[in-house]
Amino acid sequence: SLLALQEPSTKRVRPLARVTSLANLISPVRNGAVRRFGQTIQSFALRSDSKSPGCAQKPCSRSAAPTPPKRRNSVLWSEMLDVNMKESLSTKEIKRQEAIYEMSRGEQDLIEDLKLARKAYHDPMLKLSIMSEEELTHIFGDLDSYIPLHEDLLASLGEATKPDGTVEQIGPILVKWLPRLHAYKGYCSNQLAAKALLDQKKQDRRVQDFLQRCLESPFSRKLDLWSFLDIPRSRLVKYPLLLKEILRHTPKDHPDIHILEEAIAIIQGVLSDINLKKGESECQYYIDKLEYLDEKQKDPRIEGSKALLCHGELKNKNGH
Repeated sequence: SLLALQEPSTKRVRPLARVTSLANLISPVRNGAVRRFGQTIQSFALRSDSKSPGCAQKPCSRSAAPTPPKRRNSVLWSEMLDVNMKESLSTKEIKRQEAIYEMSRGEQDLIEDLKLARKAYHDPMLKLSIMSEEELTHIFGDLDSYIPLHEDLLASLGEATKPDGTVEQIGPILVKWLPRLHAYKGYCSNQLAAKALLDQKKQDRRVQDFLQRCLESPFSRKLDLWSFLDIPRSRLVKYPLLLKEILRHTPKDHPDIHILEEAIAIIQGVLSDINLKKGESECQYYIDKLEYLDEKQKDPRIEGSKALLCHGELKNKNGH
């Protein structure tokens, strides 16, 4: 299932000194290009960090950068209302608007993270030749192609938001948009192989050093690369919870009631389909990794399997 994919390895690598440039990753022969690239990453990191409350009062010191939070600071929808507006709404309606705002804010955060994965990880590793384009494509997939998909939902929610900040109906928007999440079939199906390749590439010292420096930079929020690559899957499994929360605070006589129930059925169908394709992909991944001592050991029932029941290494009593 989408929830079953293992999280990144917690094995720690040798800590490296904090730096503000990635120029040390390659030899001095290419200093000019790297210096310019390092300045680009540094400025990007500082711009990202400047948005945090910790840097609002005074410039952040390069030598003693504050420890960035793992989660973004969140603001409740009701905190942005004036007193008169808040008094005009029922407690149930405020909670409904809060749930809708949470969905909208989550889409914005997702878009920012997808863009960051491309700008701070994919493109730098390609420019510095830390990984080949083929390897990066295998690990990142079509990650950035999903940005317009989520931007469309965000735009639709924005158009449905009235000047007072409330959204009257969200159901029709969701029923129309949710089927587009089928686009994640390929991405989720490839995650097992992508993580395996990433773990393999981490054995390369240059890859390890680059990822460690990124982890220590403010823009990462102390999240490693796999955490960013796994964000879309995490977002997918949250949609049913978000929709049920909106439905829970929607009055029984509201026109959204039945449409939201339809939307929940749609997203559950999408997730079920993605899980099925993901399961078949994982099964094939392990079938491809099977090693036989003799071709006669191969069984067509294994080769034709679509469901993975268990996996691991089979060893004899000598440990081989």
